[in-house]
Amino acid sequence: MALVCRVIPCLDVAAGRVVKGVNFENLRDMGDPVELARLYFTQGADELTFLDVTATVDERATTYEVVRRTAEQVFIPLTVGGGIRSADDVARLLSVGADKVGVNSAAIARPSLVDEIADRFGAQVLVLSLDVKRAEGTPSGFVVTTHGGRTLTDLDALEWAREAIDRGAGELLVNSIDADGTKDGFDLELVGLMRELSSVPVIASGGAGEAADFAPAVRAGADAVLAASVFHSGQLTIGAVKAAMAAEGIEVRT
Repeated sequence: MALVCRVIPCLDVAAGRVVKGVNFENLRDMGDPVELARLYFTQGADELTFLDVTATVDERATTYEVVRRTAEQVFIPLTVGGGIRSADDVARLLSVGADKVGVNSAAIARPSLVDEIADRFGAQVLVLSLDVKRAEGTPSGFVVTTHGGRTLTDLDALEWAREAIDRGAGELLVNSIDADGTKDGFDLELVGLMRELSSVPVIASGGAGEAADFAPAVRAGADAVLAASVFHSGQLTIGAVKAAMAAEGIEVRT
């Protein structure tokens, strides 16, 4: 586990606007991605994650112009995901300002994509994004989904994470669909299971509702914590989350 825990706001974008829902459904407009990115940068975010949540569903490329405009406004690492299907897509995203890329659906459909990206750009560029849902009948009780959580697979989440790490994934972004948007706290069991198997950093995502929710995720094994709606709504600031974590003895960047 990392010595310093990162706090990462997530910008889920559809049609050029930041959106948020509950359990990946009933998306509502939360604002302009560039304005929010700039706000979080000034608040002290350690990184930003930008996910085009309908890119795979719509079968179109990630909105490169929004990525470029966002990268021009912030000077912290920017991870971009959504609609990435090839190493050439990664090259284009890096050329417009992304520092890392997140892959999900395309990698599940063609696992060799993970090898191709890692071999060409290095593991440090590649974040495996896992949209995970609880499901009976699988070894771990968790499966991964594709297409922004819309399509359930029969692929065990832990087995897939392990395979992707072996293929070259440099980080795991573990998002609990069951907890997403509920504000009931992170899925600590899921975080712990991912920590046990992972030799790379684990980012916990899904379920944050108050500042006190973040420290338990770190204690469960997260190297970084990610949230969306609590930041977009103004319910929490990056500073408030970091202060709460520091009060629990967790080292954060100030």
